[in-house]
Amino acid sequence: MEHGTSHGDDERGGAPAVPRRHGAVPGRVPLAVVVVDTEGLVTHWSSGARRLFGRARDQAVGRPAVDLMPVSGALRGVDVPGDHAGLEDSRHGPVRYPTAGRARMGDPARHRTDVLWWAYPLVGPGPERLLVLAADAAALGGEAAGSGADAVGEQERFTPGFALHTEFPDAERLAGRLPDILPNMGPAAIGRIVSQVLELGYPVLEISHHERVPVTPDWGMPRYRERQARQEAVRRRVEMTDGARPHPHTLVDSQAPGEPAPPTEAEEIDLEHAAVRERLEFLNEVSGRIGSSLDLSRTIREVTSAAVPRFADFAGTHLRAQVLAGEGFPDGPPDVTTVWHRVWVEHNDEPGRWDDTVPVGESIAFPEHTPFFQCMVTGEPVLIPHLGEEIGDRIAGQFEKRDLRPLINGRSVLIVPLKARQVVLGFMVLLRRPGRELFDDMDRTTGAELAARAGLVLDNARMYTFQENVAETLQDSMLPRVPPRMAGCDTATRYLPGTRLGRVGGDWFDSIKLPGSRTALVVGDVMGHGLNSAAMMGQLRTAVQTMAALDLPPAQLLRNLDDLAQRLGEHYLATCLYAVYDPIRSELLIANAGHIPPVLVRAQDGRSELLELPTGAPIGVGGVPFETARVTVAPGDRLVLCTDGLVEVRGQDIGAGLAALCESAAHPAASMDDACDTIIRALNPRDGRKDDVALLMARLNGIPADHVAQWRLALDPQEVGRARRLVRERLDRWGLGEAAEAAELLVSEAVTNALRHAHTHHVMLRLVRTEALLCEVSDDDHELPTLLSAGREDECGRGLRVISALAREWGTSRSGRGKTVWFEQALPRPAV
Repeated sequence: MEHGTSHGDDERGGAPAVPRRHGAVPGRVPLAVVVVDTEGLVTHWSSGARRLFGRARDQAVGRPAVDLMPVSGALRGVDVPGDHAGLEDSRHGPVRYPTAGRARMGDPARHRTDVLWWAYPLVGPGPERLLVLAADAAALGGEAAGSGADAVGEQERFTPGFALHTEFPDAERLAGRLPDILPNMGPAAIGRIVSQVLELGYPVLEISHHERVPVTPDWGMPRYRERQARQEAVRRRVEMTDGARPHPHTLVDSQAPGEPAPPTEAEEIDLEHAAVRERLEFLNEVSGRIGSSLDLSRTIREVTSAAVPRFADFAGTHLRAQVLAGEGFPDGPPDVTTVWHRVWVEHNDEPGRWDDTVPVGESIAFPEHTPFFQCMVTGEPVLIPHLGEEIGDRIAGQFEKRDLRPLINGRSVLIVPLKARQVVLGFMVLLRRPGRELFDDMDRTTGAELAARAGLVLDNARMYTFQENVAETLQDSMLPRVPPRMAGCDTATRYLPGTRLGRVGGDWFDSIKLPGSRTALVVGDVMGHGLNSAAMMGQLRTAVQTMAALDLPPAQLLRNLDDLAQRLGEHYLATCLYAVYDPIRSELLIANAGHIPPVLVRAQDGRSELLELPTGAPIGVGGVPFETARVTVAPGDRLVLCTDGLVEVRGQDIGAGLAALCESAAHPAASMDDACDTIIRALNPRDGRKDDVALLMARLNGIPADHVAQWRLALDPQEVGRARRLVRERLDRWGLGEAAEAAELLVSEAVTNALRHAHTHHVMLRLVRTEALLCEVSDDDHELPTLLSAGREDECGRGLRVISALAREWGTSRSGRGKTVWFEQALPRPAV
């Protein structure tokens, strides 16, 4: 399949005609199509681009686009880091609008060429960031167009532009033809790019600046020539038995004159026995070659390659989109809207002959009046013993943007369905070149048997892929999205599924925000594998998050988690390590339930050590006490927590793995992610990982003392005004005067509420400056406040509503001494 190129301009002997009246049929223009990524490198280079710019595809893909095309106005600013969401113009900011223009290009063979171009910025998850369409202006009106004029009565000028496709008749047809311009991509990428191009403007030709004609790519499909005499007679083949009718799905071309007489009866019997023996040997060989793994991609390659060259000279496998995506069993029979993916092609023709017309990876919906559609709808093989020019031209005519005639005419064709449980999953196209025995009814039977065995193997691989996708989705849904930065703490994580009993396990990690700018760091491992372990892991993780929100001490949290596990079921055990980091006090509180100890890497000298903690029993044992250990840390220290799948190697003592963990954790790294990757590479066993791995690394940055302010307020209503004044003075000292007004209002509401409900002693007010402003108001009342709906006459109930409306985030927590109401306020970004 070729995008945006004209294959037949030379044959027509003239340039495509451009309509001159608004609303006429679209202008058919030979187009070059180029796709550029965020690094400014070419990722797609059509044959039209090769003809227009004089570079072959292998000379263009991977090279900077600015070196290949004279369209610098479209390409400026594409050389940006790969994590940017869109194109960046170094002088004008993000490029969010399409651009178009003309450029002159020097060419020794053609002297100078006037190029028209259209460029669309692309955004989204894929690597594509710029779509460039280009055309030779001379093809639109001779040499005059190259100089900006065309003699049609008066001077006319063709320029590229954009317009809404709805401005023209048949807008839906125009939108439907837009995918014809795009490179070979999956349906998701094509849909994403089509929607962006339609939103930014349909490419048009502006004639004399007042007539606009939508552009449709010219595929160069000339009118059918008169049919010429056959190049050779249909080769002799084994005739069907006397009186037998052709199979209803056999498309028979007319018998060529002068065909030799059929063999005698004895000769026919010998030929039939030899043919049957040959086909049985072939099927036996194929059965041993396919299905060697449950990997869907490998199975597809095995199935396709098995047919070439012994049975056919070309084999192409197409699968339904749902099968390839691992989305389960396809629903209902296929139709004209069914999207098929060409997943593999095998042939013994010259290299590259099939690449442009039938590329691997292309998504396509097959036209109705084709043998491909007939096969996939009926679920029966379709045999065309000899594809003459008449039938070949008729089939090729159904595909607007490709010329199949040179590839299929004169060949013998067999199309067989790939079915499972009476549902068509895909089909294989088999071709034999001229000079080889034609496909016959026995080959149809052989091909059907080949397809039946292949369909069974593919369905097994499909089911495995589907189950694997379900398992991965379940695992991903249960693993948290840990924020890389918390107050005074940076984190990085890795999760690697094991290879034993599927890809679902019970390992997990978590990072939980606690009051007082503290962070809870959790890692756990439910013993066993499979869905039951994953479900248990999800329950325990949710329980840890709930109890952490209550600000329970680490030992008490594990005690409650152990009680919960016993109620959930006596057959499950889990290990867990729960640590609370206080960046203001620079200390860790850690409790361990049978888990491997964490590693602490000291920032001062780079030394790493295994922390000696009270081990405790695994969660679920019951009746065993847990202890909390206190560890003093310094800013910059790194804490490494992991599950035993990282350090346990069969045949080795776990101590060796823990020593390797300490050594790799101390290795210097440019970033937290690099440090995690260093550990994974150092400890990943060569013979494959049998168990899951969860890794959580935290850099304990701390919070400087001068970024924390704390005051004690008496139980006096006048203290509300003092609290506002203290907050304003401190923010002015920190250079955050712009945030003072909102902070005063929020603090006033929180302090008023605390003074109203406190019983004895005092109220504590604390401000912590990080990337946001954290405010905490604590009192000795244990009843947590709730958000109420206050009426006009109510005197209470508005404080928390004000906090909820103005704060970025807020919450409440209960401690042994009372409760705390806290909120975070976003701070203005410093001027650059």
